[in-house]
Amino acid sequence: MPVCPVNKDSHVCLVDASAYIFRAYHALPPLTRKSDGTPIGAVSGFCNMLFKLLEDLKATDPPTHFACIFDKSSKTFRNNLYPDYKANRSEPPEDLVPQFPLVRRAAEAFATHAIELEGYEADDIIATYARIAEQGGAKVTIIGSDKDLMQLVTDKVTMLDTMKNREIGIEQVIEKFGVEPDKVIEIQALAGDSTDNIPGAPGIGIKTAAELITTYGDVEQLLERAHEIKQNKRRETLLDKEVIEKVKVSKQLVTLKTDTPVTMSLEELAFSEPDPGTLIQFLEEMGFKTITRRVREAISQEDEEQNFQIPPSIDRKEYKTVTKLEDLQKWIATARSRNIVAIDTETDSLNATSANLVGFSLCVGPNEACYVPLTHVSSNKDDVFGINNPEQIEKALALALLKSLMEDQNVLKVGHNIKYDCVVLAGENIYPAPMDDTMLLSFALNAGKLKHGLAILSEYYFGHKPISYKDVCGTGKSEISFDKVELEKATEYAAEDADVTFRLWQTLKPKLAEERTATLYETVERPLVAIIGAMECEGIKVSEETLRELSKDFYDRMEVLEQKAFEQAETHFNLASPQQVADILFEVKKLPGGTKTKSGKWSTRADELEGLAAEGHELPQTILDWRSLSKLRSTYTEALLEAINKKTGRVHTSFAMVGAQTGRLASTDPNLQNIPIRTTDGRKIREAFISEKGNVLIAADYSQIELRLFAHIAEIDSLRKAFIEGLDIHAMTASEMFGVPIEGMDPMIRRQAKAINFGIIYGISGFGLARQLGIARSEARDYISAYFEKFPGIKSYMDRMISSAQSQGYVQTIFGRKLHLRDINAKNHAVRGFAERQAINAPIQGAAADIIKRAMIRLPEALRKENLKTAMLLQVHDELVFEAPEQESEKAMEVIKRVMEKAPEPYSKLSVPLVVDIKAAKTWGQAH
Repeated sequence: MPVCPVNKDSHVCLVDASAYIFRAYHALPPLTRKSDGTPIGAVSGFCNMLFKLLEDLKATDPPTHFACIFDKSSKTFRNNLYPDYKANRSEPPEDLVPQFPLVRRAAEAFATHAIELEGYEADDIIATYARIAEQGGAKVTIIGSDKDLMQLVTDKVTMLDTMKNREIGIEQVIEKFGVEPDKVIEIQALAGDSTDNIPGAPGIGIKTAAELITTYGDVEQLLERAHEIKQNKRRETLLDKEVIEKVKVSKQLVTLKTDTPVTMSLEELAFSEPDPGTLIQFLEEMGFKTITRRVREAISQEDEEQNFQIPPSIDRKEYKTVTKLEDLQKWIATARSRNIVAIDTETDSLNATSANLVGFSLCVGPNEACYVPLTHVSSNKDDVFGINNPEQIEKALALALLKSLMEDQNVLKVGHNIKYDCVVLAGENIYPAPMDDTMLLSFALNAGKLKHGLAILSEYYFGHKPISYKDVCGTGKSEISFDKVELEKATEYAAEDADVTFRLWQTLKPKLAEERTATLYETVERPLVAIIGAMECEGIKVSEETLRELSKDFYDRMEVLEQKAFEQAETHFNLASPQQVADILFEVKKLPGGTKTKSGKWSTRADELEGLAAEGHELPQTILDWRSLSKLRSTYTEALLEAINKKTGRVHTSFAMVGAQTGRLASTDPNLQNIPIRTTDGRKIREAFISEKGNVLIAADYSQIELRLFAHIAEIDSLRKAFIEGLDIHAMTASEMFGVPIEGMDPMIRRQAKAINFGIIYGISGFGLARQLGIARSEARDYISAYFEKFPGIKSYMDRMISSAQSQGYVQTIFGRKLHLRDINAKNHAVRGFAERQAINAPIQGAAADIIKRAMIRLPEALRKENLKTAMLLQVHDELVFEAPEQESEKAMEVIKRVMEKAPEPYSKLSVPLVVDIKAAKTWGQAH
């Protein structure tokens, strides 16, 4: 983030952006985005106004500091002083509300700081920065025409009305109010303002107020000496106690705060030119063709010495294929001289732990990229001896040079999903450090706003579509492995990936400070790369014998269920075919209550069949049981057998670090996070995960972490008290709701409370709760109403999160993770409802994800400090799985439990304790 001190040579420009929005909205006809129908008229007007303002300022009086100041919400401290303040104002137009977050994005795209503060108006923030700047000797220009801001005008502070192209200085204020700027609040206090519902003194307008203040100096003196006023009506008015109180309150209302607790210093508002790629991408996303063209023209006319330049366009002809050792040495020397290099590996498999390294690419600057092939072979099938293999550096020599660069602490290694490259390189005994990951940079900045694939980000930020893997390797039967790709094509593809990665790093890294997500990235996402990479390399042992036995058992039981289904249906059919199942259930058996999909076909989703089964129909239940076993067999027992690594004899899952916008990790290839644990058969699969001889597995699971975080974040005292005292939270909730004692409580009542406790976190509806508990919808709604009545803070929290998301377009966790909600202002009720449920749950689930990640980062070092050989293997939602030598398991469990329970500190001090359930055993099933 650029920081520039404020002095007598500074020019601070503060835009009344909220006024800009309404001006833009009313100045232009309605306009919607073609791609999705989002209203964007105000956004368009705002962009045009801001662009013109910046161009005019740079041409006449360039700013050194610049910010767009927004109103955070309609309620401020003034409403506490006078509840009727601005009560006359109508709600903003329906089609303007979803444009507020887009306008803030527009301001950010123009590289202007978008400032807002809860509880204060934009005018107060402007007043604060203006006074700070003035005290530093700077010149201040307030871009706006609101009369309330005129009290700030001095010989160093002026206003600029861009609509009338008019400067407002001391003379213009005197012309408007009849007094100098420092007396404006006295005039406003007396005259009041019907627009903002400021009462003032009845019958006294601006002209009369000016006469009175000129005579008496200020409101306090006027009210004290009101008996001296000769004009009867004015004297009587100003002697009236009720009027006196109204005038005093009015003065408080019109006086702008110059000491608001702004979160950014004035120095941090240093002006910088917008990043061309970011700005143009935003404008194109909105569909603003005219201003996009104007911006491009402005960029092309900029002097080369200025910072407003488009990086050189990607030119694949500039990329080099490195096949000689001395050439590779030169590239590595250049990387060292610049202290940064982008790296990308090319392999023959998507699974990093089983992949073989085919080559690697390096980039040291835009268009300065190369590809180093290592094991490419001739595509000629008859060339069995490799006579026509392309020229390449001997693999061992090339990797020795690469190792020296990758492990050089003075060179930053940048990758996109660099964890994959780390795992691949670990197989060659190469361990990169230090590292940055552009995928994680994007994730920290844009979670929920866009996807984070390299190609998507390249098009988003640079308008450039990279070569795809299928472009060089083909698809289907004609697909070839990367080692058979011709070197020219391989170089264009691989070097381009490194080049785009380098450019993304240049674009995204500076944005961390601007978006205030640097701490999240630097303390969580970045250090986690090496931790998770090590976990993937460790893998976990599975028992082939147990898996084969389970697979056979599932198959045998599936055959029994299949025959049972045939008997119930009185015909043979394919249970794996949704179409045949639908025909049997709804066309042949004529079961009631079925629903159809958009295509007109009968739905056979699990919830549909569960509803039919609940009504006593046997066949749907049989099909559900068959499906359950089929999924367990195909997804787990058979898939796990295939996933056993031939080199290690262990299963190595891959953890996706951007799998969910809340920050939760996802497990793929194979997926170890969705193994069912509530069913007997699901738990049997965990029995197949075993420790090596002499070792044990340790499972450490956060107990009810989301409910605990809910109690903390939503500030629910009764729930916090229950957790602090170690009570059964579900029994306590049932007791509060239904008025029954905890001792001897009916398990069914506790189950209902448990369903509500967890359901509320996910914004469950009456319909959803009714289905879950098997009760009437009206009864379920009554339960939810009773819950909110007993715990009013919960509804308050939910409303607060939804309102916050609607105004700013995102919610945040207690650790600063931003979770963008694109549909929070959608017109479609169902779409908006889903986003609202996300707004409620995301801060909780995201905080849980942040906590377990912080624990994962600290645990390896904590175990090493105790000289323990215990290794972390898996992360499954709120659970971590370790493997430890049997003799050190007790000590390891002490360390693990301590670190996990203290994971939030020092970044956040929770008001409820975290509790970790931990156990060691020979199998994962027994340890859980």
